Amino acid sequence: MLTVFLVNIVVIGAVVMIHYEFLYRFTLFMPRLKVRNRFRIVLGIFAALTAHAVEVWIFGFLYYWMHHQPGWGYFEGNFSGSVWDCIYFSFTTFTTLGFGDIEPIGNLRYLTGLEALTGLVLITWSASFLYLEMTRYWGRD
Repeated sequence: MLTVFLVNIVVIGAVVMIHYEFLYRFTLFMPRLKVRNRFRIVLGIFAALTAHAVEVWIFGFLYYWMHHQPGWGYFEGNFSGSVWDCIYFSFTTFTTLGFGDIEPIGNLRYLTGLEALTGLVLITWSASFLYLEMTRYWGRD
């Protein structure tokens, strides 16, 4: 159980740091852009979506690895064991859309719950970041 806890903490720490770096680097990059201010917001949205996609893929690859290792749990339902199924499952979990066609069994359930919580926090962080950027740049062209 300690190993499950440590793996979950490491992956959450990694995706939080990736998200932080995406937003931080974009904040540094934003003032140097030679584009209209409103277009900066569009670029900010693409940056946030890219960060979220990278984070989802990290969780997805971890699900894939865990599913194929003994003792970590497995998936049931409409699941073939492919990396694509793991990425799909990760997207539905990260966005808190919820799952119904694939069900985690065993220790995978802990990562699933933590991914949903992490996704909720990171998505709201992105929304707050984009709101602040809009107040800075919107309507100043």
